Amino acid sequence: MSGGVDSAVAAARAVEAGHEVVGVHLALSRMPGTIRTGSRGCCTIEDAMDARRAANLLGIPFYVWDLSERFKEDVVDDFIAEYAAGRTPNPCMRCNEKIKFAALLDKAIALGFDAVATGHYATLTDTPNGRELHRASAWAKDQSYVLGVLTEHQLAHCYFPLGDTPSKDLVRAEAEDRGLQVAQKPDSHDICFIPDGDTRGWLSGHLDRQPGEILDEDGAVVGRHDGAHGYTVGQRRGLQLGRPAEDGQPRYVLSIRPVSNQVVVGPKEHLAIGTIAGGRFSWAGEPGFDLTEAFDCDVQIRAHADPVPARARLQPILENERTELHRADASHEVIVEIDLDRAEPLLGVAPGQTAVLYIGTRVLGQFTIDRALAVQHAASEVFA
Repeated sequence: MSGGVDSAVAAARAVEAGHEVVGVHLALSRMPGTIRTGSRGCCTIEDAMDARRAANLLGIPFYVWDLSERFKEDVVDDFIAEYAAGRTPNPCMRCNEKIKFAALLDKAIALGFDAVATGHYATLTDTPNGRELHRASAWAKDQSYVLGVLTEHQLAHCYFPLGDTPSKDLVRAEAEDRGLQVAQKPDSHDICFIPDGDTRGWLSGHLDRQPGEILDEDGAVVGRHDGAHGYTVGQRRGLQLGRPAEDGQPRYVLSIRPVSNQVVVGPKEHLAIGTIAGGRFSWAGEPGFDLTEAFDCDVQIRAHADPVPARARLQPILENERTELHRADASHEVIVEIDLDRAEPLLGVAPGQTAVLYIGTRVLGQFTIDRALAVQHAASEVFA
């Protein structure tokens, strides 16, 4: 129970369905004085109090479990390491993978519980091949993207009471009818451990600033930076380049080279991505087919982005083709080629983002993007 309206209504529905329900709030912040401001931040003292009030109203036991140490190790430290490696991570995905549906679930099962119920908008379907994760009935509120990191074992112990609800307005109205004080509470949108939203400033306190060069695509030095972690792919403002482009058009960050500590800039059209690949991946249940054979799918690279048609496969990383962008511990990677006959190229793709693969409404799995190839590079070379 996060302290929000979704988890409060999910708990109420679980109670109403006849389950034995225990409310659990996760204490994840190592800053006990953290205070929520509107939609900024989550997992605060106020959120814990809201969750307790909801549990009291429902007449269920309520506990606060301190998982802050695991959260720091698996989410915060990973966030810092990914930025240090030139990637732009999504800590909410890592929290779902490592905390809410791993550390929490493991503890719950050890204590004799059957499942973890949350307020996520997604649905589960049991098939002869096992349980599958699908989009929620309400596309606009669908949250299956952030659950793409769940594995077959985790899905077997999940329960999403809100998955069939057509809209968030109905959930708020239901909360109002049930007398839950969080009925109109704003959703949280920021990274919980950076509640002021200043990611660059926060990173400056956790990563050493290493000045370096800003290059154009031909390798010419066009400026300098005071720390590559302060830049992200697609960024236009704040580059402070020493000279304008020959065509007079704005330049954008195209890539970040962590080993050489360089930032590469170029024209906006070179942000158009036709192929993405990554070596940190997982599958949401048994796929049911050979992943090493190219297959049709849809890929979604942001929580609120539209999925685009694509073709994907899992293939080994050949040592003579390994680059600084490949993960050192990865032996295979998922490669996805956008179907440019039916969709526009992806724009502003940053290594570190999560790509979730869908077949219809089913979540097949996900991977962290390590490499993004612009449209001008032949995707056939990647799939060769």
